[in-house]
Amino acid sequence: MKKIILIFTIAIAIFSCKNEKQTNGKLNIVTTTSMITDLVKNIGSEHINLQGLMGSGVDPHLYKASEGDVTKLSSADIIFYNGLHLEGKLVEVFEKMKNIKTIAIGDALDKNTLIGSDYFASNYDPHIWFNIDYWMQATQFVTKKLSEAIPEHKAVFEANGAAYTKQLESLKTKLTATIETLPKEQRILVTAHDAFNYFGKAFNFEVVGLQGLSTATEAGVQDVQKLSAFIIEKKVKAIFIESSVPKRTIEALQAAVNSKGHNVIIGGSLYSDALGNAGTIEGTYIGMFEYNVNTIVNALK
Repeated sequence: MKKIILIFTIAIAIFSCKNEKQTNGKLNIVTTTSMITDLVKNIGSEHINLQGLMGSGVDPHLYKASEGDVTKLSSADIIFYNGLHLEGKLVEVFEKMKNIKTIAIGDALDKNTLIGSDYFASNYDPHIWFNIDYWMQATQFVTKKLSEAIPEHKAVFEANGAAYTKQLESLKTKLTATIETLPKEQRILVTAHDAFNYFGKAFNFEVVGLQGLSTATEAGVQDVQKLSAFIIEKKVKAIFIESSVPKRTIEALQAAVNSKGHNVIIGGSLYSDALGNAGTIEGTYIGMFEYNVNTIVNALK
C-alpha cells in the first residue's frame, strides 16, 4: 500500500512540477548526500539552483524519501547521487522518474579499483568519498556533466573544478603529514560501521567496523565480544562513534572491553555518511576530512 501511495505521489509531483524547471533561468539540481551537495555547490556556484536532500547526521543507508523530497526530485533537471546502492531506498524513486536525468557519482570511477564486497548490494563499498583521489575524479566528472548541461557557463565550471581540485590536492598533502606523526602500529581505526575502508587503504590504517558496510546490519553480542578481544590484543587506545550512527553499539563495545581490564576511551565522533552542520567548517567535505583525521590521530597517539 505504501508503494502505491509513493508512486501516486511521484506521478502527481511530476505533473505539477513539469513547468517549474529552470527557475530564474537556472537549472534545478538536486543532490542526495551532503558530500555530493558540497561538491556540486563548489563547481556550480551561483549558476545553478541547488537543493540537497540529506543534511547533517542523516544516514543514507536507511533514508526514505518524504513527499517533500519527491516534489524536489520531480522538479529537478538533474539529480546527482552516489550510486553503488548507498541510497538503496531511493533507487525505486529514481526508477519512476524516467524523464529526469539522474547521474551517479560512482560512474566516474573505474570499478576495478573499488573495494569489493559480497555483503553489499552493488558488490562494492560505496563510501568512495573517503578516497581523496576518487573525489578529484568526481570533481572532474561533475564539472563535465554541468558543462554539458549548461554550456554557456562551461568556462566557469571548469575554472571552479580546477580550483577545487587544487584544494583537494592540498588537503591530501596536509592530512598525509598529520597521519605521519602517528606510529604505524597505532594506526588501527575502530568505528561503528565499515565506512572508512577507502580511508584506511589510502592512509595505511587497519580499519574495523562493528557493523557491516551498511548500517542496516545490526551488530550482535558475538560481534561485540569478537571486536573487544581484538582491541585488547592490539592494545587499541580509542574507538570512535559516528555522527550518523547511534552511539549505543560503540558504548556497548567500550563497556565490554573495560570489563576485561583494558581501558579504551571513546576518542570522539567522526563524520562518516554525512557532513557536519551547514555553515560550519565540518559542514564542508574538506573541513570534515580534516576534522576526522585530527580527531583520529589525537585520540590514538
